[in-house]
Amino acid sequence: MIQKFLSGWSFMRLLRLTLGIAIIVQGAMVKDWLFIALGALFSLMPIFNIGCCGASSCNTNYQNNNAKTVDEISFEEIKSEQK
Repeated sequence: MIQKFLSGWSFMRLLRLTLGIAIIVQGAMVKDWLFIALGALFSLMPIFNIGCCGASSCNTNYQNNNAKTVDEISFEEIKSEQK
């Protein structure tokens, strides 16, 4: 289970963790519990790799169908009359 937390770290995940810790520190300096709670939330998200697209939650069901044929489109040129 610890391997799940230690693998898959990218630059963005480290940046999110750093910003969460910075929010906790700032909240502790001004003694504001709301900032400390928000910092804890923002720090736990990269640790557990959750959030939008964190656990592949933004994947779509894409089906590759190479058998589709492309219909040929014909164009007709329209000439304008200038006076």
